[in-house]
Amino acid sequence: MITIDYKSRVPIYDQITAGFIRLKTLGILKPHDKLPSVRSMASSLGINPNTVQKAYAILEADGVIYSVSGKGSFISDDDSADAAIKEAAKSDFKMAIEAAKSMGLGLEELKTLLENTFKGGDKND
Repeated sequence: MITIDYKSRVPIYDQITAGFIRLKTLGILKPHDKLPSVRSMASSLGINPNTVQKAYAILEADGVIYSVSGKGSFISDDDSADAAIKEAAKSDFKMAIEAAKSMGLGLEELKTLLENTFKGGDKND
């Protein structure tokens, strides 16, 4: 379900958050699907439960999930949260393009990188 890259510079709680957002956006997780408990998620990933709790708190603040006391956390059916997530992704992508452009990458290089990424090509392109 969620995988963690322990060598990544991206904090683990951000990886968990991004993982659930991706699964929701792709429709793998549907509205009202129950998330694993904090303890079981932490145990399966081999991480501190506080890290999972932080990710869940961020997801809840963003409207991606909701919690029911004594029952657990569930995927939200809030379409506005989905739209906000997509807009944030577009904004991040635009910033990445601007950064690459400022470092001298040209349009053709960026197009090739984008096409290779969508085709599942070499991640080092």
